[in-house]
Amino acid sequence: MLYVAFLPIVDQEKNTQIRPAHLEYINDLYQKGKVFMAGPFTDKQGGLVIYKADSMEEARHLAEADPVVVEGARTLELREWNPLELPLK
Repeated sequence: MLYVAFLPIVDQEKNTQIRPAHLEYINDLYQKGKVFMAGPFTDKQGGLVIYKADSMEEARHLAEADPVVVEGARTLELREWNPLELPLK
């Protein structure tokens, strides 16, 4: 399943300091097949990560271990996502 993590920034200074570790963490999970896609919002107020996981518990574990969440630079909202198969028939 896919799980979407919304990660709004709550501490810009802390986020700037921790961002390299966040990117390294996301890249490592991508290489392990646990991240489908990730990126910042264009308004620079946060970003999202789409995790590939077997359960909500696994996705939550992955998302909560992200350095920006651990250090309190961003909050986390995690939702299971069921994308449409397009084009619709």
